[in-house]
Amino acid sequence: QVRLVESGGGLVQAGGSLRLSCEASERSFESAAMGWFRQVPGKERDFVAAIAWGRGSLYYADSVKGRFTVSGNNAKNMVFLRMNNLTAEDTGLYYCAQEGTWGVGPVVPGGPFSFGSWGQGTQVTVSS
Repeated sequence: QVRLVESGGGLVQAGGSLRLSCEASERSFESAAMGWFRQVPGKERDFVAAIAWGRGSLYYADSVKGRFTVSGNNAKNMVFLRMNNLTAEDTGLYYCAQEGTWGVGPVVPGGPFSFGSWGQGTQVTVSS
């Protein structure tokens, strides 16, 4: 079973930046995409960004385009999320995820993928 560990969350003022990191213990299959989602209490888990290793393609939610950048280290099974110009609406628990439908937890669509393996999440709080 894939294990995902996030880091880098914290408290930041509006307009500030944060960089999240995630390391996966393994790849469920060679080209499995990795991505980021966020969730606030009482709401669904929302797609933020994803990277597809095979094609090197990047995908973003409309709400973060131009402010967030997803990147990764294929050899180390790591994915990063650079978040700039943060607003209070970016506050939430940010989850790292890996493509596949056989993990423990919900299967949530993001871009052209279905993500089913999840980390524990890292909290991002943006103060206005």
